[in-house]
Amino acid sequence: MKFFSHLARPPVNTLALKRPLITAFVLSFGAAISLGLARFSYALLLPPMRADLAWSYLIAGSMNTGNALGYLIGALLCPAILKKFGAQRTLLGGAGLTSLLLLWAGWLINTDFLLLQRILSGIGSALIFIAGGLLAARLGSLHPQRAGLLIGMYYGGTGIGIAASALLIPATLTWTNNAGIAHGWQWAWIALGLSALIATLALAKVAGLIDGAPAPADSAPRPRMALLGFGLASYFMFGVGYIGYMTFVVALLKSQGISGPLISLFYLLLGLSVMASSRIWAGMLDHFRGGQSIAILSTLLGLATLIPVLTSALPLVLLSGIIFGGSFLSCVAATTALVRHNLPPAFWSAGISMFTIAFAFGQICGPSFVGWIADGAGGLERGLSYSACALFLGAVIASRQKALTK
Repeated sequence: MKFFSHLARPPVNTLALKRPLITAFVLSFGAAISLGLARFSYALLLPPMRADLAWSYLIAGSMNTGNALGYLIGALLCPAILKKFGAQRTLLGGAGLTSLLLLWAGWLINTDFLLLQRILSGIGSALIFIAGGLLAARLGSLHPQRAGLLIGMYYGGTGIGIAASALLIPATLTWTNNAGIAHGWQWAWIALGLSALIATLALAKVAGLIDGAPAPADSAPRPRMALLGFGLASYFMFGVGYIGYMTFVVALLKSQGISGPLISLFYLLLGLSVMASSRIWAGMLDHFRGGQSIAILSTLLGLATLIPVLTSALPLVLLSGIIFGGSFLSCVAATTALVRHNLPPAFWSAGISMFTIAFAFGQICGPSFVGWIADGAGGLERGLSYSACALFLGAVIASRQKALTK
């Protein structure tokens, strides 16, 4: 850990104080690695991997279930790791681990080892996402008038990873196909891993500018986390619902006859919408202190999920991607805002970890369940309709969550 020793004490009057938007933008590379490159890129790689390795939809979905299982393990371990090493070291350690695991996928072909890779990368992703979310919340506390925007920018960084995947993966697959290279999808994983390593180096430049040390003990009594029960339950349903869309929507569009370049455009627009979402919803995240934000965003996500189920008309399909991209990471940001509004700072890491655990349980259930349904009558359309129902149910539950503070 000597390499990270310079992270122990952030300097005074740093970039985090003077240029919070720049700091939040670079910090968002953590979310780009954690979700954009390590998880959501798989939607573009699922069709060629499934065809090459003769997978059923159940096996293909199980790969993201394995990733979610690793995410759960990482979320359970993260509070202890944060307490021992602080948010900065946890963020960079998780980013480095995940980058190497992405590179490792480029050398694998065995399904069991690929599943192991997905599990391990899920662990690394959770460490990144929770530690980065905590640093984003602390950055927001330095600039309370911009807190919603800064937190949203961090989570919106996932869109950077999605957009990068939409550009890198099709280009790599085209090159390997034209060159006659077997298992061309392996080279796409290598390209993603190299991109993650570059992003990790950028993260190292700003990680030390925000106080990532464990929060001191608070004299206030420990809050009753059960009072956030409706928020936690709604976030579980969000995890169940959104991951079905992000795992299988590209496969659905491909089965509907939409061409590869148009699918790449769809995914690029989705990623760009994620990046823009931080500004769209910043005011809402600052205003609502209960579950209203989660309810609104889950409703929009349910509607976006239903669109490609009901029609393959290109303008409406693109609209689905724009609405989904503009909402789903803001739903994640809404939970961090809920924690920040309702818990003392000393309990922010525990609160974020708790929501991440609920989220991870939902993600474990979602992909395999949707894949199992998709293997039967009705195909992917029926599977994604269940995802939409989960999101609508989550919206109803979130509407019951009240603010704990005034």
